[in-house]
Order: sequence, then C-alpha cells, then structure tokens
Amino acid sequence: MKQSRVMSLIEATTNVVVGYVLAIATQMAVFPLFGLEAALGEHLAIGMAFVGVSLARSYLLRRLFERLRGAGPFA
Repeated sequence: MKQSRVMSLIEATTNVVVGYVLAIATQMAVFPLFGLEAALGEHLAIGMAFVGVSLARSYLLRRLFERLRGAGPFA
C-alpha cells in the first residue's frame, strides 16, 4: 500500500521534531567539549536554522522513494 502525501508529511514532521530535540541535547553536551558556549535560546535558534531544510529533505526523499516503488523494480 502506498503512503499518502499527508502521511509522508506527518512522518517527515515527526522525524524532524525528534531530530530537533536530539540535536539540541547533543549541542548542549558537545559544544562545551570544543570550548563553545551558547545560551539555551542560541541552541534553539541554531537548531531551528536546520529544521526547514531537514523537513523538506525528509519529505522529498519519502516522495521520491514512493514514486520509485510504484514505477520500478521495487514495486
């Protein structure tokens, strides 16, 4: 069964939200190891800078694989 566009968007959004939370936690743990200091607001802003790109990437790759699955030897 093919995944609908709406479900692709929901999956991509969930993936990005989980990734965002993980990225913030990782930044807060790793930055000090490199001598970088950032306030929580700065960590959140840095993470948000990548959210749009990550969401678009995840959604577009899902749609590409759905198209390949329906049109090629992966069906």
